[in-house]
Amino acid sequence: MTKDDGRAPEKLLLLDTASLYFRAFYGMPDTITRADGTPVNAVRGLLDMIARLVTEFEATELIACWDDDWRPAWRVDLVPSYKEHRVARRGSKGAADVETVPDGLTAQIPMIREVLELAGIAIVGAPGYEADDVIGSYTAQARKGLPVDVVTGDRDLFQVVDDDQPVRVVYTARGMKNLEVLTAATVVAKYRVLPEQYADYATLRGDTSDGLPGVGGIGEKTAASLLGEYGTLDGLLRAAADEEGGVSAGIRLKLERAADYLAVAPRVVAVARDLDLPKPEDTGARLAPISGEARAELERLSAEENLGGAVGRLLKAFDRFA
Repeated sequence: MTKDDGRAPEKLLLLDTASLYFRAFYGMPDTITRADGTPVNAVRGLLDMIARLVTEFEATELIACWDDDWRPAWRVDLVPSYKEHRVARRGSKGAADVETVPDGLTAQIPMIREVLELAGIAIVGAPGYEADDVIGSYTAQARKGLPVDVVTGDRDLFQVVDDDQPVRVVYTARGMKNLEVLTAATVVAKYRVLPEQYADYATLRGDTSDGLPGVGGIGEKTAASLLGEYGTLDGLLRAAADEEGGVSAGIRLKLERAADYLAVAPRVVAVARDLDLPKPEDTGARLAPISGEARAELERLSAEENLGGAVGRLLKAFDRFA
């Protein structure tokens, strides 16, 4: 679609779906339940989020990116502490670990998928990969010049920001009332690194929320300063290996002590960019009014499953694409 035909210009909206439904679950009272007592607060909240995001950010295409594997074995093999603190229980040998998720949210996830499918929202995951990797691949493979907005509460995805495409991150960490839109300038202002340096920055700094230890003694300011001087983690390590490279003895020692971690962590922190995913146009990502049996079923769920006005707001948001 183009401005020439009187319609809005194209824009792809990528949802870090689990990040949003976790936020919806904790942001709305779990006393919102259906008749059998099952909470529906995450379902309600997610539908309201989508209705608002689609409208406010003028999306024409929408993909709900899914964690087919929230803790991929290949990442754990490289850094065993990766998300270890979020494991609820160990599976049998060869089985996937189970993530700690509140029972009230676990019960809602099947309904979340059901309402997304009824709404015609494309759901895309990839075996052995996280939603972040799906997002990273879609941003890297987007049609040239197609604006992309990524909605997430995960700082790791700051690495996909790209003013040239353009790709922005709509950051939800402060809540839906305080959304923050990140461009390259915003990332630089907040962290003193470029988006393309963010993965190296996170590797050096570490991230307790993902179980990444980082390099002992190197925090945010030092990590940013080092990358400002040496450009990349590889550049820093090359300089550190050279006594004439300008890296202080103290920093060299810290890097040496973390050598095993630094040999593998960049692969864990960097999101995938090359997954073989269906093109957005082949997923049904193009937004359209919800009609027929799907609309009737959503309206039934709204009434019978206590989804309140969230369904109506979603229908209204999608009706604008008629």
